[in-house]
Amino acid sequence: MAQPERLQKFLAEAGIASRRASEQIILEGRVAVNGEVSNRLGVRVDPDRDRVTVDGRPVRAQRKLYVALNKPPGYTCTRKDEHARRMVGELLPAEWASVYPVGRLDRESEGLLFLTNDGEFCLRLTHPRYGVRKVYLATVEGRVHADMLQRFRDGVQFEDEMLRIQEGRVVSSGQGVAVVELVLTEGRYREVRRLFASEGLEVVRLLRTQIGPIKLGELKPGRWRTLTPGELKTLLAPL
Repeated sequence: MAQPERLQKFLAEAGIASRRASEQIILEGRVAVNGEVSNRLGVRVDPDRDRVTVDGRPVRAQRKLYVALNKPPGYTCTRKDEHARRMVGELLPAEWASVYPVGRLDRESEGLLFLTNDGEFCLRLTHPRYGVRKVYLATVEGRVHADMLQRFRDGVQFEDEMLRIQEGRVVSSGQGVAVVELVLTEGRYREVRRLFASEGLEVVRLLRTQIGPIKLGELKPGRWRTLTPGELKTLLAPL
């Protein structure tokens, strides 16, 4: 028999949304337990006995999916968006409609992206308190020097937000273009592009090569694979 668990945790594990987003769904009064609306946090449910619905639709536990995708440029990190020309969901099997991106890559960025229907996994990899490292290769128009990267390490105030890298190095430079490897842990909106914009430079290509210990490797653009049990263990290992 399953142990009672918090309602938001049950929704996250059922693939409805991340735990924080599930909390908002509960507070909006969209969730019912055994026919009664539950709009407060802290409610516990028994997955084997209680009937849970969101917007009137039953919620059932489902097989957890953990997918690594090499996102090509031009794809939006969403499964549904009437304004998007191409979405990452189009690259996955149709029956995996419940998975959603873990974090974001902007439309023109490319590289390693995780997708899942496990809200706890999503939280563990995206919340700043866990400090999961993401490695990027940025191709930048202009000259990038050591002093600039040191400013990025110290933190740059830009557009009313503090942006910061953990590590950075110039991989190559020449003919007015530099390739720079950066390590970030917070994943703010378009953070790499905005860091270089603060120096008047434009990122013309942005490739994410690694999340935690998992590397993009030989995965071709537009292709995906499921994460192995060993990879999941290393990703979720205690800090």
